[in-house]
Amino acid sequence: MKEENLINKLKIIIKPYVKDEEALKNLNEKTDFINDLMINSANLVDIVLDIEETFDIVIDNEAMEKMLNVEAALQIIETELAKR
Repeated sequence: MKEENLINKLKIIIKPYVKDEEALKNLNEKTDFINDLMINSANLVDIVLDIEETFDIVIDNEAMEKMLNVEAALQIIETELAKR
């Protein structure tokens, strides 16, 4: 899956948890979920669950702990998709 498509799907997944619409519009690989998008840790878990459901993948706890920004999320998604 192309990275642009992944980013667009990720935007849709995280949109309900973001309070700053402007930050969401400017989402890129360097966007930090907590610092830039003001997503709390409980919602971050919800996002991981939504990612698992959307992409039909399983994200282990070690990978989940690393998923703090868009770039890490994309790498984890791509890694899990490649395992299929």
